[in-house]
Amino acid sequence: MKPLDSKKLAREEYWYLVTTGRVSGEPHEIEIWFGMEGQTIYLLSGGKHRSDWVRNLKADRRVRVRIGKHTFAGLARFVNSQPEGASARRLLATKYYRWREGQPLNSWARTALPVAIELLLE
Repeated sequence: MKPLDSKKLAREEYWYLVTTGRVSGEPHEIEIWFGMEGQTIYLLSGGKHRSDWVRNLKADRRVRVRIGKHTFAGLARFVNSQPEGASARRLLATKYYRWREGQPLNSWARTALPVAIELLLE
């Protein structure tokens, strides 16, 4: 297996998250913005804990992610560490809103729920 080129994958505009429906047990796929550092993918949920995909993750942390032509298994976790949450917020704000150090974060980046997906690589 080729080593993961996280820098190349991180440049993708969006990716697809597949969760397991908490009621149906069926796969649910969404297109979502992301930031990536190493083998960790960060997401921000503007709907916080009300978002369907977040509620699915609370029931089952196992996910599949598709970035470009690559598909990976992963485990989701809610980011509880303030430093890691702040880093995730800046990562996504920089990528999608051209945020720069010294500027205030926009409302979405400031208030959204940070979620991390740890990729399970063989």
